[in-house]
Amino acid sequence: MTQPSFVPITEADQVRPSLRLEVPGAWTTDRPAELRIPIRPAGPSMGTPGSDQGFALRLARRFEDRLRLAPDESPEDVVVGVALVAAKRSGLLGRAPSVYDVRAALNLWEFLDDAPADVVDTRRTAFRSVAHDYVVQRALVDSVPEESLRPTPEESLRPTPTPTPTPA
Repeated sequence: MTQPSFVPITEADQVRPSLRLEVPGAWTTDRPAELRIPIRPAGPSMGTPGSDQGFALRLARRFEDRLRLAPDESPEDVVVGVALVAAKRSGLLGRAPSVYDVRAALNLWEFLDDAPADVVDTRRTAFRSVAHDYVVQRALVDSVPEESLRPTPEESLRPTPTPTPTPA
């Protein structure tokens, strides 16, 4: 509301002039990491972007007490490796990780069952020091082909039992 000029007002109550902003200039994609094409680049060590991928680690920890590991396999390495593969799977499907992604990653290497000796040898090599070495993490995730992470139509329709939540 306007104020008559003859009415005295304090300085704090006076209307302040508005701040005029400049019109923004032209914008171009000139930063080093910006994608200039509508297709996600693929290749070794490129990763699979997705939303809230860190949640896969929390979900993988729910299965920690049910892992069937060989004596020289580290539960910490297995949990981190499974979470990374689950995050890749969820990113390929265009969503955040779910318990089904973690279950699929666990089933790839038969961590919830008694695995044959050749599977144990393969996973022992693949998961050794995954929790502590970024290069090994990238190698593990890159070693899993996308086709093995995509669900078949039968798997999409069949519900997978979910683990019982553990108190945080």
